Amino acid sequence: MKNAITQFLREEDGVSAIEYGLLAGLIAVAVITTVTTLGTNLRTVFTTISNKLAAVAAG
Repeated sequence: MKNAITQFLREEDGVSAIEYGLLAGLIAVAVITTVTTLGTNLRTVFTTISNKLAAVAAG
């Protein structure tokens, strides 16, 4: 039993998997943040263009 616990504590495959999972999570958060910000900025640009086109068509 002691050997099994010692071997489990020396095992590093699980630690690597956890690190990769955390890294993937951080990358996902960065992508979501970037896409959200980009979407907000694009909405502003298209709203501005739409308003200017409507003003030109009205006047």
